Amino acid sequence: MDKIRIGKFEFNSRLFIGTGKYPSMDLMKEALDASGAEVVTVAIRRVNFDNKEENILNFIDQKKYTILPNTAGCYTVDDALRIARMAKELGLPKWVKLEVMGDEKTLMPDNEGTLEAAKILVKEGFAVLAYTNDDIVSCMKLEKAGAASVMPLGAPIGSGQGILNPNNIKIILENAKVPIIVDAGVGTASDVTIAMELGAEGVLLNTGVALAKDPVKMARAMKLGVEAGRDAFLAGRIPKKLYASASSPKEGKIE
Repeated sequence: MDKIRIGKFEFNSRLFIGTGKYPSMDLMKEALDASGAEVVTVAIRRVNFDNKEENILNFIDQKKYTILPNTAGCYTVDDALRIARMAKELGLPKWVKLEVMGDEKTLMPDNEGTLEAAKILVKEGFAVLAYTNDDIVSCMKLEKAGAASVMPLGAPIGSGQGILNPNNIKIILENAKVPIIVDAGVGTASDVTIAMELGAEGVLLNTGVALAKDPVKMARAMKLGVEAGRDAFLAGRIPKKLYASASSPKEGKIE
């Protein structure tokens, strides 16, 4: 079985999916099921612990899914550290999708802050999945700091623009020794397939499913996109050529 391994965690599905922005909790549960994902991310900062009916953790079957806490909405190192530690105190798995944002308008990551927070959380025993931009040097620094996975963005969060810089992703993959998971900006199944064909170990997404006209169908499409892209990568595509190449031989016996 072609499993993905991140630290001590191991999964069959390479699609990681978020839980925000859905019109209803019931629709979220249907979409999660259709996606085939085994890992779902939850923004701990935005969990309503005071209202059981609005606490998203009560709507996720933790026997079926592994929750990946994330520090979405954090703009400082201290805030990100506090949220990660809170997730641990809640009894959630000791891993975290680390986000330290640098700008409220673009939602682009603060790479320096992310690196600083990653170093601290790694020392505290967290498996850190570090969200960053598609900068080769930043990804290398995060890996060197001990990140269990590095998560370069495909495009700005929620933009649906797909993989804007495939060459950057390819270079990141060539140099990485930890799993690279493309995170953010994918809008449809073909975006996911491209990421996987490049060699990414997985894809994390949310908005592309949650805000689709039919989230359940889109979740299913994303599942198939990941599988098709992974198979294509493992199969090895033919090289691109400038001119045509006959598919039938000119000589030899035809059977």
